[in-house]
Amino acid sequence: MTQMRLGRDFGWLWAAFAVSTAGTWLALDAFSLIAVTVLDSGTAQVSLLAAAGLAVGALLAVPLGPWIEFRRKRPAMIAADLVRCAALLTLPVAYVLDALGFTQLVVVSVVVAAADIVFKAASGAHLKALVPADGLLVASARFETTMWTATALGPPLGGAAISAFGPLTTVVGDALSYVLSALGVRAIRAAEPVPSGGGRGFRWAEVGAGWRYLWHHPELRGLFLNTSLVNGLIMVGAPLMAVLMLRELGFAVWQYSLAFSVPCLGGLVGSRLAPRLVRRYGALRVLRVSGIARACWPVGLAFTGPGVGGLLVVMAVEFGLIACCAVFNPVMSRERLQRTPSDRVARVLSAWSITSTTVTAVLTLAWGGLAATVGTRAALGAAGVLLLGTPLLLRAATRAESPARQRS
Repeated sequence: MTQMRLGRDFGWLWAAFAVSTAGTWLALDAFSLIAVTVLDSGTAQVSLLAAAGLAVGALLAVPLGPWIEFRRKRPAMIAADLVRCAALLTLPVAYVLDALGFTQLVVVSVVVAAADIVFKAASGAHLKALVPADGLLVASARFETTMWTATALGPPLGGAAISAFGPLTTVVGDALSYVLSALGVRAIRAAEPVPSGGGRGFRWAEVGAGWRYLWHHPELRGLFLNTSLVNGLIMVGAPLMAVLMLRELGFAVWQYSLAFSVPCLGGLVGSRLAPRLVRRYGALRVLRVSGIARACWPVGLAFTGPGVGGLLVVMAVEFGLIACCAVFNPVMSRERLQRTPSDRVARVLSAWSITSTTVTAVLTLAWGGLAATVGTRAALGAAGVLLLGTPLLLRAATRAESPARQRS
């Protein structure tokens, strides 16, 4: 199964994903780092930046799900790449002109967040059409492996680039990666299926179709609620850890980047194990166990201290968390695509991304206020404790099925 050949066109899609993911992780937390190191922003502003970009970007993306569903997917992906590139390039231009401000950071983060949702919805729908059903798990695992490879290499390279050339260097690299991604998508030669609905115009009645399908599908509903809440509670820690490590504990940028890059080796291990674990134990059992395991790690971030000991704590927590997520994510992605009809994939994925993004934005904003009230460390601990209850949402999603179905 792990040796399955998925074809040249999948290779181009994979290459496009790889280069844009490399750019994204090269610029790890770029907006937060710029806010802290260039604009001297505090915890509340950094959290507001992260939350506002995600929330408004998700709001703008609400009508885009049905728009993507009824149109060809590759032009939408290319447009999303070019929009992200153009938006990001405004930041270094403003910095050179000494005109960079907090408002511009927020606006750019909004545009990038909306374009991210468009790209994810279109690429997920296109993947289901491009790859046979029995290859979806392998394809998802390869994307997961690529993501964690980029996550491991990108932050230290980005930290070194920032130290050598300035805080906007990684933003330029990220912008250029989207140009290469667009070229990769453009190189795909397979004919796209005719869009569902024959390319009909936008209808407001279609906006809620993705959410309605998710809510009335018990197994998908459990996965949907679980992943949205888990992702949100994990992501609230990103701006808080930036403030805790860079400002309160005095770590250098390269140390901060190293703390989150080395543990990504756990992602390589987990993503490569996922197909084997599914063959041996079944998809639903793997989802259940890895979903429980990933919720147990983040509370450890509250115990981050100064010096080498603090770095080791962060690395240990992140390694365990990432390894479990890297097993869970490709299995979840395969289950989501298999359980969604082809004529609803873009709307379901769009609804999923919008909800996850909105939940993350709301929780990030709330945790920024909580951190300002009770302290950064206590806020991190609170998120970790709440995560311990999230596996309850997986019960409906991981009901036992026949052994043949689970191992398919």
